[in-house]
Amino acid sequence: MEKVFLNDKLIDINKASISVTDSGFLYGAGLFETMRSHNGVVFALKDHLDRLFASAEVLSINNPYDTEYITKAITDLLRANKLTDARLRLTLTNGPMTESEEQRKSTLLITATKLRSYPPEYYKKGVMVVLCPFKQNPIDPASGRKTTSYFSRMIALNLAHQKRAAEAIWFTLDNRLAEGCISNVFLVKDSELFTPPTNTPVLPGVARKTVCRLAMQNSIKLTEKDLTIDHVLSADEIFMTNVIMQVMPIIKVEKHTVGDGQVGSVTKKLHKSFDELVKKECWKSK
Repeated sequence: MEKVFLNDKLIDINKASISVTDSGFLYGAGLFETMRSHNGVVFALKDHLDRLFASAEVLSINNPYDTEYITKAITDLLRANKLTDARLRLTLTNGPMTESEEQRKSTLLITATKLRSYPPEYYKKGVMVVLCPFKQNPIDPASGRKTTSYFSRMIALNLAHQKRAAEAIWFTLDNRLAEGCISNVFLVKDSELFTPPTNTPVLPGVARKTVCRLAMQNSIKLTEKDLTIDHVLSADEIFMTNVIMQVMPIIKVEKHTVGDGQVGSVTKKLHKSFDELVKKECWKSK
C-alpha cells in the first residue's frame, strides 16, 4: 500500500485525510514544492526548502518544521514506498480554521510516486507552446510564490493542452515576458542566454537557478532583463525549465517557428549538463 507522510507520521494513502476546515482546502492558503529524487536522494533539496521557508515567512504560513525534520520525513517516505527515482510533492498549509490562531496547527503532507519522465521525442524534436490569454499581476502578493492557489495556472495549462501545446507562456500586465504555468523560460540570441529577472516577478525556480549556474560553468553569457514578445519572436532558441522536465526545448510558439525549427546547440548543452548534474549531486549526497 502506498504511504504518504501526513502531520508527523507515515500513513496508508487511503487512510489519509485533512480537516474540512483546512485553510489550504478552503482558501488556497498554503505552499507546495514539486521535487525529484535520484538514487533515493532529492535533487537540490536545500534550494526547495529555502524557497518554501522564505515564502512561508513572507505570506504568514505557519511553519514549525526545519530542514532536518523534513529531510528525515522524505527519506522515510521514499524507503516506505521502495522508491529511488521519484516525483515528490510537499504541501504546507496553515491548517484547520476552527482553532484559535495560537492553537492552530499546520498541515504538512508529503507524497512520493514513481518518476515518469517526459517522452524522449520532446527533447529530440522540441515542443510547441502558446501565449497565455491571461496576464500576470506583478503586485499580486502570490506572484513569484509557489502557493496552492494554482487554479488559474491549471486553467491556462489545460487550454494549452487543448491546442496540443506543452505549455502556456505568461506575460505581465505591462506585457513583459514572465514564465510558463509550471516552468521558467529562457531565450537564446546569438549564443547569449536571456531570462526574466525574479523581480518581474517570476517564481525563483530551482531548475532556473540550476541552469543559471550551469550557464556560468559552460561559459555561456547570461543576462537577466525585461523581455517582450519581440524578444521571444526573434530568439534563436527557447527552452523552459522545472526540476521534472529539466531543460525542455521549444521549437514553436503557436504558429511561429523558433530559429530554424531545430533544437539548438545551447539548449542541448544545458540539457546534457543538467542531467549529468542531477546524477552527480545525488550520487555524491547519498
